[in-house]
Amino acid sequence: MIYYVSGPVTVLEPGLAVVECGGVGYGCRVTAYTAGQLKLNQNARLYVTESIREDAFDLYGFISKEEQRCYELLTSVNGVGPKAAMAILSTGGPQNFTLAVMTGDEKMLTAAQGVGKKIAQRIILELKDKIGGSSMELDFSGPAAVSPVQKDNPAALANAALQELGYSPAEIAAALKGVDPAASTEEMVRYALRAMVMKG
Repeated sequence: MIYYVSGPVTVLEPGLAVVECGGVGYGCRVTAYTAGQLKLNQNARLYVTESIREDAFDLYGFISKEEQRCYELLTSVNGVGPKAAMAILSTGGPQNFTLAVMTGDEKMLTAAQGVGKKIAQRIILELKDKIGGSSMELDFSGPAAVSPVQKDNPAALANAALQELGYSPAEIAAALKGVDPAASTEEMVRYALRAMVMKG
């Protein structure tokens, strides 16, 4: 299994980035979100999800674990293939996708090429509970303090969404330090992601 590829970007085209590792160029299908953060002849690390079929062996490369996680969630939905998942993430990256699912924003999802209203509704229906939904649990202070997410609690929903994107409770707590407690879930997620990007 290829976990990630790291090295100079030798080819950068719409939907494709080639990363050279030890003299071998790994061609990765990438979203517009990832491609926008890559530069030709500069080093990059792409997290890889492999797609192996009888007639093809494709590598999908993502600039972050968060984007990779969103891709894997999308392709777990019946009727959503790699092409549609990449198109959705190209329209706004993992942040906008997460917010679209949490807020039931079909328009953001149908803005992606090849994604119709029925598919958008299915994505929201199947993933809402996985991204900030009631089935997730949060652990703020150790094993003894686990509590279910309250749907009317923006802070809890924001925490759940950020955990689904792969951040630890400690990272989330640090990123949300100073956030307006009256802010909406969407605002809190954006605030935390901005803080994490600045820190990184």
